[in-house]
Amino acid sequence: MNCQHARLWITIIPAEWFWCARTWVLDGAGLDVDFLISSPSGQILYSDYRKSDGMHTVETVDGDYMFCFDNTFSSVSEKLVFFELILDNMDADEEPDDWKEYVHGTDMLDMKLEDIMDTINSVKSRLGKSVQIQTVLRAFEARDRNLQESNFDRVNFWSVVNLVAMMLVSGVQVYLVRSLFEDKRKIRT
Repeated sequence: MNCQHARLWITIIPAEWFWCARTWVLDGAGLDVDFLISSPSGQILYSDYRKSDGMHTVETVDGDYMFCFDNTFSSVSEKLVFFELILDNMDADEEPDDWKEYVHGTDMLDMKLEDIMDTINSVKSRLGKSVQIQTVLRAFEARDRNLQESNFDRVNFWSVVNLVAMMLVSGVQVYLVRSLFEDKRKIRT
């Protein structure tokens, strides 16, 4: 894939993180695009050719990653692509414990506050995942709606073409039937 004529994004991702890249073609003829992920060393990690969607997970090293979208095989139509990059730090256990400095009391109170903080962090994590899932569902909805509108326009166009053809054919038939019963004699008896 030649990324010189394609859309590309370069982003810096720290080491020892996992990331997941998801792509969906939402609109455009064929609903397909070429996609390439390149590591900081220039090595191609993933490449998808003429795919409508994809999901790739990678454990990272420090550096710049290149994400390349190529639509040069389709010179007529443009594409609308949804791209999501989810970063996940596997060392997320290092929670900030600044709140412990402000709490003075018994060990039981400290234990209860830690339980509350664990619950809050769990809820925060789940809400973040819910937002991601809703974003993905919105992307699917947009893709389906664009496809449906495209089909609706195509059906309407061909319905009008068929209606015009039927009107022309019916006009020709009426003319031909009338010409069969028309009296062409000049003298009537």
